[in-house]
Amino acid sequence: MASNKAMFTNDVPQDRLLAVEKIESLRKPAKVMIIGDVDTGKTTLTIYLANELLSRGFRVAIIDSDIGQKGILPPATISLAFVDSHFTSLDDLKAFSHYFIGTITPNQYFGEMVVGVMKLSELAMKFSDVVLIDTTGMIYGSGVELKRMKIEAVKPNLILALERNNELAPILKGYEDITIRLEVSEKAKDFSRSERRELRREKWRKYFENSKIVNFNLDDVLVTGTSLFQGEEIGDTEKSLLERLFKWLIIHGRKIGNKYFVVKVDASEGPRIVDKNVVKYFDFSKLSNILLGLIDKQGFCIGLGILKSINFKEKKIEVLTPVEDLSSVAEIRFGRVRVREDGEELGLLDREAL
Repeated sequence: MASNKAMFTNDVPQDRLLAVEKIESLRKPAKVMIIGDVDTGKTTLTIYLANELLSRGFRVAIIDSDIGQKGILPPATISLAFVDSHFTSLDDLKAFSHYFIGTITPNQYFGEMVVGVMKLSELAMKFSDVVLIDTTGMIYGSGVELKRMKIEAVKPNLILALERNNELAPILKGYEDITIRLEVSEKAKDFSRSERRELRREKWRKYFENSKIVNFNLDDVLVTGTSLFQGEEIGDTEKSLLERLFKWLIIHGRKIGNKYFVVKVDASEGPRIVDKNVVKYFDFSKLSNILLGLIDKQGFCIGLGILKSINFKEKKIEVLTPVEDLSSVAEIRFGRVRVREDGEELGLLDREAL
C-alpha cells in the first residue's frame, strides 16, 4: 500500500478551475478552508490547488489538520508547510511548524483543534499569499460544531465544500456567501478502517525510525496534558489507607483538591468498588508508549516523543524521540494515543484517564 491516500493529478472535475480562479481573485493574503466527509478528496484537492496556484506565481502555505490521516508528518499534530516547488504528495513537504493534539481523532480535543489551526494560520499569513487549510472528515454530530468553531475562529476568505448530497448544509449555514460547493470526484476512493490504520502505522514507523532515548529532569520542564504532577504528593498514611482499601500497590499518588489520583498495580485479583469522584486511578502497566509533544515557549510542537518510563522518585522521564536539538523544549505535553516506535498503535486513552 502507498504511504499516502492522496496524490497530485490534473484529471479533476471542471469546477476545480473555477475554484482556482476564485482564489486568484481574492485579496491577499487569503485563507481557504477545505471541508468534506471522509474520502471525498479534500487532500487531493489541496494538492491540486497548491500546485496550480504555485504555477500562477502565488506563495502557498498548507495547513494539514487531518490528524488521523496526516500527509505531512507526524500524525496527531496539525502541521504547516510552505510550498516552494511542485509536488505530488503532502509527504513530499517539509513541515515548518506543528501544533500538538496528541491523538488521532478530534473527539474530546475541539479546543486544541481550533487553537492549533488558528495559531498556524496566523503564522502562515505572514509568509504566504494563499493559505490552504485541509481538515478532517468529521462533519456529523459534534463535528458540525467543530467545523463551525474553526470557521468562526479562523475566518476563512473562502470555503471549498466537497459535497455529495447537501450533507454540509448544517456547517455552511450563514457562510453561503463565502462558500463554493464542489462535486466529489468519481475517482475518490473509499478507505477502510484497517487501511487507514496501516497508513498510520507506516507514518509512525517512518517518523520514529532514527530515534534515540533521552532523559528529561522534571524540575526543568513543564509537564502538561496530565494530572500526574498536579496538586500535592500524598503522604504515607493516605497511601497506606488507599492500598489497604483497594488492594493496590501505589507507585505514585497526588491529592488534587478533594480528589486523589494514583498510579497503581493490583496487589490481588478480584472486584473493587471505586468512587471515581473521589479516587481516579491509572494502571502502571499502561504508563509507557504514550505519545508526548515536545513544546517550545511559543506553544508550538518541535517534535514528538514516546514515553518509555517515569522515575517518580528521581523526577526523571525517559523519552524516545527523533528530535536532535532539544534545547528549545520548555514543555512536555501528554497525548492520548499509545504507540510503539515500529508504528503499532496500542490504543487510545480517554482524555480524563490521565
